[in-house]
Amino acid sequence: MLYIIYILAGLGAGIVTGLAGLSAAVIITPMLVSLCGWQSYDAVNVALASDVLASLLSAYTYYKNKNIDLKRGIYVTVTAFIGTIIGSYCGYLFSQSNPDGLGYLSMATTILLGVKFLCKPVTGGMDAAANRKIDNKTRKAMIFGAVIGWVCGFTGSGGGVLMLMVFTIVLGYNLKIAVGTSTMIMSLVALTGSVSHIMIGAKIYPLPMICTIAACLLGALVSAKFANKCEIKKLNRIVGCVLLTLGVVTLAIKLISNL
Repeated sequence: MLYIIYILAGLGAGIVTGLAGLSAAVIITPMLVSLCGWQSYDAVNVALASDVLASLLSAYTYYKNKNIDLKRGIYVTVTAFIGTIIGSYCGYLFSQSNPDGLGYLSMATTILLGVKFLCKPVTGGMDAAANRKIDNKTRKAMIFGAVIGWVCGFTGSGGGVLMLMVFTIVLGYNLKIAVGTSTMIMSLVALTGSVSHIMIGAKIYPLPMICTIAACLLGALVSAKFANKCEIKKLNRIVGCVLLTLGVVTLAIKLISNL
């Protein structure tokens, strides 16, 4: 039964990664914490490890469809890299005093993201070829990148959607360019976070990780191909419904199990 949950968690995480550039942790972390009884820090490590390959595969799919801004993405990646290392250590300290805290934060994030995509979808914006010079907007995006890296390292979630907001709001890209560039950055951020978690003390469970990562890759491959051909408003509705439902269900199960 646990391995069925690992596979479902991986598939769901891959789907939201490919569709909207979200971190795999918005699915994997709450499911492992609430349904499998994992410690939140260990669950975040599995989520980050899944994120590495799933985000990289998704990014490659978007790249083939010319939906990535490599130049600006690299600049933001550098600052996000630094923030992730610091966030991973802060997350470890927090998890020692509040073992379930990261799990609850991830569940709350999932619900809020679902509401955001349903009520305020990301539409419009320019493509990757427009306004690519290093200007004040790019510098602001780099600062946000450092903060987002810290958030991702600390909670293992939120990085993807926050990157999405930076590229749509700060840089003014359309949703597909924002998603593609976000997944490119998240692959390195997730790798940094996963290595940091392991070095700091996260436990490794080989078989659950293999099942989750393999399922995540499959979900990312299928959903990224779909997203590049899908109408933008439809993408927002699909992702919003999935996240909102999952967040409410996993939070309810966790609260009931603690009664």
